[in-house]
Order: sequence, then C-alpha cells, then structure tokens
Amino acid sequence: MRILVWHVHGGWMEAFIRGRHEYLLPALPDGGPWGLGRGGRPWPAAAQDVDLDTIDPDSVDAVVLQRPEEIKAVARSLGRRPGVDLPAVYLEHNTPKGDVPFTVHPMADQRTIPVVHVTHFNQLFWDSGSAPTVVIEHGVPDPGRLYTGEQPEMGVVVNEPVRRGRVTGTDLLAGFAHVGPLRVFGMGTEALPEALKLECSGLGEARLSIAGDVSAPQLHQELARCRLYLHPLRWTSLGLSLLEAMHLGMPVLALATTEASRAVPRGAGLVSNDVDELQRLARRLLDDPDGAFAMGMIAREAALERYGLAKFLRAWDELLADLPTARPTRQGRASVNHDTERTSL
Repeated sequence: MRILVWHVHGGWMEAFIRGRHEYLLPALPDGGPWGLGRGGRPWPAAAQDVDLDTIDPDSVDAVVLQRPEEIKAVARSLGRRPGVDLPAVYLEHNTPKGDVPFTVHPMADQRTIPVVHVTHFNQLFWDSGSAPTVVIEHGVPDPGRLYTGEQPEMGVVVNEPVRRGRVTGTDLLAGFAHVGPLRVFGMGTEALPEALKLECSGLGEARLSIAGDVSAPQLHQELARCRLYLHPLRWTSLGLSLLEAMHLGMPVLALATTEASRAVPRGAGLVSNDVDELQRLARRLLDDPDGAFAMGMIAREAALERYGLAKFLRAWDELLADLPTARPTRQGRASVNHDTERTSL
C-alpha cells in the first residue's frame, strides 16, 4: 500500500516506516509540523518525501491521520475525503487532557475512521463514543542489549522538562538527585539545573549531569552505561524511552501511572507511586551492579515479547488490510467540500 502519513511523532514513525509498504511523508521547504518529511533521518527508502500539491491523488491507498486538522488538509490537497472515499485511520498518541475521565476524543461518535490507541490506558480513558477503536501497542526497533551499567548513575530521558513540569515528574528529580547521580537526556534539559536549584557535574550534595539532545544511536550507547533507568513521568501515554531502555537491558524504575504497570513486569525493576520506595531501590541498585544486570535481563525479555517491531508491524498490516478499498470517482472528487471551516466525514 501507499500510505500518506505526516511525520508528527518521530519515535513512533521510526517503527512504522519499517514495514512492507510505501510511506508518503508530506514535505515543505521550511519543514515545520506540516512538512517535516523524513526530517533528515536515515530511514529506509520506502519512506518518501512527497509534495501534496503535485502528488497523484489516486496513488494514495490510505491515510494515517494524527491531528484533526489533517482531515481538511487531505480533502483539500487530494480531493478525497478520509473515511469517505479514502481509507483512513486516526492514530491517537496521547493521554486525554482536560476533564479526565470525561474528555471527549475529537473523532468520537463517527463510524468511518477507526481510532487507533497506542495503549490500553488511552483507549479506556478517552471518551470515543460510538467511534470504532483498537489498540496497537508500540513497537521498537531493537537497538540490541547494549547495557553495561558501568556508571553508578540514574539515566533519565525527557523532552522539555521545565516547560512540562509536573506532567513529566520534573519536580521529583531533585529528590532522586540526592539519592544518587542523575544523567538527563533530551531537548530543553539545559534549563534543569537552575529550575531545580541543583549543581551540575557532581558538584554539591545533589548530582546532575545534562547530556542534552543527542542522536538515537548515541543516546542508546550513553544511556546503556547508566546503572538504571528512571521514568518519573506522571501523565504521558507510554514513553518510548522507557521501552527503549528495557530493550537495552536496563532495570527500570517508574511511577505506577498510565500504562507503566503493564509495560514493566515483576522483577524488571519497580513500578510504584511510593516515591520513597522508588528511591530506596534506586540506592540499592546503584550499589548492586549484579542485581541491576539481572533485573535488566528480565526487562529486555519482556520488551522484546510485547513491544517487538515484528509484532507491531503485523498488527498494523492486519488493520490496514481490513480497511475498505473503494476508489473515488472523478465526480466524487469534484464534489468535495473545500470549505476550510468545516469538513464532513
């Protein structure tokens, strides 16, 4: 199939474009959220930059939507309406916001576009009304068992931790930094020391090292040297960094929120909302490299079984194969409503 899909969530796309289809990624000269294309990533040739203004509308077999506005964008560019004369699914990456658990999904109560959730928690907590829903859990390209744990540090991966604050558990990091050294990766992490009033580079009682935003291969190599992985996020869908750490063979500590309790099995670390309990195990693992290694092996085995790439791609193939395959007529395309204020499904 030739699948139109915007590059919105790089981690998820890293897995999706490794299937057996052609992946058409809208690209604009200045990039941005509506034209990132491949984004310079070393992806397979099946992931192709496309210009929506020149693409043959009939060459698109299906669209994976990720933002409500994409429905209008597709209809306007292709003259084909997602869910009407273009097979479509809507991929929901995020936990609901606002009046949880009463948050109504933007695709609620329509019946022609299935809503795909990446976790069972999300499917449960979003109010999708009568819309068809399905869960396809994350898949992770296996980076290999790179874990050495040679550095008695807690690795953390988080983007924009100061701006996102309590959502990412940023307020909890200071307490863990007094238990042992933290090495933090991700975008916007340079502002952490000042925000948390902690010293960097091992100075002072609390220790914090900022590794910043690095490429995925470098992240995997450097993170795997940390003794354990800390996942203090309160309200995110299911951080791919947690699953990547498990693939690396790291023991993991996580808050018992959203989908973490399903992702992390017994013996792979600890999932708890008791922060003192998490800190006690962190201290123990920092002093026990053999115990940390054994927990990491359990984590990797579980990650490969539940979040392996092959399982993920197979689930998507099955879903895409079940979508209707009707082609639009020229008359049908001519009748598309190009009103930018309203698009009917």
